Amino acid sequence: MTIDVHTLTKQYPLLNQLIALEETAWFNPSITSLEQGLPYVGLDANDVKDASDRLKRFAPYLEQVFPETAKTNGIIESEVVEISAMKRLLEQEYQKPICGRLLLKKDSHLPISGSIKARGGIYEILVLAETLAIEAGLLSKSDDYSKLDSDAFRDFFSQYSVAVGSTGNLGMSIGIISAKLGFSVSVHMSADAKEWKKNKLRSNGVNVVEYEQDYGVAVAQGRKEAGKDPNCFFIDDENSRSLFLGYSVAGERLKQQFVDSGVQVDAEHPLFVYLPCGVGGGPGGVAFGLKLAFGDHVHCIFAEPTHSPCMLLGVHTQLHDEISVQDIGIDNITAADGLAVGRASGFVGRAMERLLDGYLTISDQRMYRLLGQLNQSESIQLEPSALAGMIGPVILASASDYMERMQFSPDKMNNATHLVWATGGGMVPEEEMASYLAKSGI
Repeated sequence: MTIDVHTLTKQYPLLNQLIALEETAWFNPSITSLEQGLPYVGLDANDVKDASDRLKRFAPYLEQVFPETAKTNGIIESEVVEISAMKRLLEQEYQKPICGRLLLKKDSHLPISGSIKARGGIYEILVLAETLAIEAGLLSKSDDYSKLDSDAFRDFFSQYSVAVGSTGNLGMSIGIISAKLGFSVSVHMSADAKEWKKNKLRSNGVNVVEYEQDYGVAVAQGRKEAGKDPNCFFIDDENSRSLFLGYSVAGERLKQQFVDSGVQVDAEHPLFVYLPCGVGGGPGGVAFGLKLAFGDHVHCIFAEPTHSPCMLLGVHTQLHDEISVQDIGIDNITAADGLAVGRASGFVGRAMERLLDGYLTISDQRMYRLLGQLNQSESIQLEPSALAGMIGPVILASASDYMERMQFSPDKMNNATHLVWATGGGMVPEEEMASYLAKSGI
């Protein structure tokens, strides 16, 4: 479809801020309850339980082939840490009190691939492996899945191939687990993918195909190549229910972590979660799991680079995947490589739009500064895209219309928990991290 930018900006004046690359926040006036919003997702708690059960079946295999998962018995999970020193630094810098606690969910340090994509990407390939092995009569759900770590299974999976298009982190998770199981795997990488990620994939036996264009082209080419081979499975980050469900398991696990650490979430103790967003599969799946776990007491806010605000653009205009940031003159070039996506997932946008409280955009410069500040205050090192949500509690403190509409009284906010979802950075090489920190100005 042809996009008439002049007409669109008249209808949606907020787009003028996006086009001007201004940092922008928009809180959803159509937010609904979980009960009202759930039917639009097309998935429910039973689907998430099925995903959780599958991950438990694979845990013995993962523990055996990835020793770094041994301490969690083959379950891929990250810790939650309080970042009170970073909270004080943010309050000083922005002259805004952040009511309640500030926590960090360290999906940045998930085992195997060091990013949130270790949830959805790995899960999607486990679904594929289980399906193929069961259909071939080689596996039963009652088996000890550590048996998959054998030449017989690797030979079986070598008949099949996997293809995925990626800006980096999804390709890392898909590539590493696919190669470990024995699949032939090709990762189609966009121009903004970091060289060290390509090198790591190649060192794991993955075929890396490079493009000079952005994420959309890498995905399109990956899909095209897979279409030529009936034994090749294309991993579709934009529309995959399996990826979405792999991420969603995070909700029930976070709920247990909160129970174990005494973090209360209820009507008087709201939870605000700030999630970096690229195409939308990762944050969408996590947000869905969080809503199932905490109901209407959790409030999810997506964060995007000013140069790649695809989900905010798609949801705000209701055009979803029928519009890209390039259609309104935005270049989709950002240091936050994992978020460098011009066109959002239509599936996620349509499924989750009623359950997401808001969206914000952030400049590359501010992401770098926050990266340096987190390292300075907490000695935690992340990649730029993982800092997209860190400004969220500051934005929320100024969102008086939203706070009033949602009836968040000062007492409630003093009891609030703010959780910034750190999505990547755990495997960044030292020299690369040093260059990030140099750009922070800290």
